Amino acid sequence: MGQVTVFAGSERRRIWDDAEKLALLARAFAPGAVLAHVARAADVHPSQLYRWRKEFGFTPDGGTQGFAQVVVQPDPPEVARRACAIRVCLNGAEVEIGEHAPLPLATAVLQALSR
Repeated sequence: MGQVTVFAGSERRRIWDDAEKLALLARAFAPGAVLAHVARAADVHPSQLYRWRKEFGFTPDGGTQGFAQVVVQPDPPEVARRACAIRVCLNGAEVEIGEHAPLPLATAVLQALSR
């Protein structure tokens, strides 16, 4: 049987202060946390937590909200040493096609180079 919450009086909305919002955000976006579970326990819709996160620019690690950091690393030696089946130099572009490349992919690459 489900649970029913009855709101009496004219005020239906709860007023959250900033400290409560930030505490909920810290719990909801902690590593391993399930946002839906935290929202349900606090009786808040999950979209409200996302809205607060955007409002505060919240990130659990204290950084700025935005794109994840990208780390570029060279290919491992075993990948770099693999021989290609075909090397094509055409119109100033050089393309290597591996021996296990699907035929439709190799065909599409060669057609794109010839244009």
